[in-house]
Amino acid sequence: MKTRPTSCKLSLCLLCLFSIVFSSAQKASSDCDSKLWNFVWEPSRLQVLDKCKTVTGVIVEKNADPDGDEHMLLKLDAGQEGLLEKKNYTKKDGNLVIEAVCINNITRKAAKGICKGYVNHVHLPKVGDHVRVTGSYVLDSHNGWTEIHPIAQVEKF
Repeated sequence: MKTRPTSCKLSLCLLCLFSIVFSSAQKASSDCDSKLWNFVWEPSRLQVLDKCKTVTGVIVEKNADPDGDEHMLLKLDAGQEGLLEKKNYTKKDGNLVIEAVCINNITRKAAKGICKGYVNHVHLPKVGDHVRVTGSYVLDSHNGWTEIHPIAQVEKF
């Protein structure tokens, strides 16, 4: 008789867990805005590996790119190492590149006009912040490393 209530509790727990995982996956896919690609400079260099991916980690570096993007390095939390390519290790110290488009002044002549009329409202984290980042997971064919670019959302936690 004790087996049935235990079995029901286990089933209920599994159902709850499935609901949480499923809703998180749905949330991530709905958090990416494909219109952000209109503001990516030279998008053909970026091979999309996942249209909408969420990763977590700590911001270890950030700077302004001449194309107007905010370029950051994210030290991924454990268990996400499979997202990194060899060049992430050799050129980016084992970090994932993440980029928010149209955040800074554009100084690269060829990129002028790419952000015209667009204001990015993504919250920029500080170095040392532990964050959840959602955006397109891509391979930068010019550099050989993987990135989240463009970033659709950043949440500090």
